[in-house]
Amino acid sequence: MRTPETHTVVLIPIRSFDDSKSRLADALDPDERRRLTMWMALRVVHAAGDLPVHVVTDDADVVEWAHGHGVEVMTVDRVGLNPSVTAAVEQAERVGFERAIVAHADLPAATDLSVVDRPGVCIAPDRAHDGSNVMCVPTDREFEFAYGPDSFSRHCAEAERLGLPLTIIDDDSLAWDVDDPADLPTDWNE
Repeated sequence: MRTPETHTVVLIPIRSFDDSKSRLADALDPDERRRLTMWMALRVVHAAGDLPVHVVTDDADVVEWAHGHGVEVMTVDRVGLNPSVTAAVEQAERVGFERAIVAHADLPAATDLSVVDRPGVCIAPDRAHDGSNVMCVPTDREFEFAYGPDSFSRHCAEAERLGLPLTIIDDDSLAWDVDDPADLPTDWNE
């Protein structure tokens, strides 16, 4: 990881392309799910704009994909989303980043991740205000990530526990994540 030229880094955790989006198995075959996941991940990378981006993964295929798109990779050797993101934020702090934007890779309409680049904790929740699709956290506060069901309210509570200002961004382009066949974008396979 390079020394930062900006205070904020974008971290995009991607476990694998091959076993992603299994809830879409009734609508898409494994190859289609793989292509959809790569398409959405690239949209999220582009939504970072000029901010530095690091894909957080230990999967060789994802590493190759990231490098093929000029994206840096951060390996953390941790199992599970919460431990992986925690390790990535710690690594980002060690090299001088003050804030980390954690953006999930399944946001087909993402256009601008910088809207969450704010002091304290900033969360762009999903449409149901259940999940935390995009978050910005300070790297030096040992924020305890709690991804999974009801992560939005748990992350809000964590900001309060740490005494950090909390900003909620209701942005349609960041609220749309793909969990079920009804969430599929129409233009991904063009």
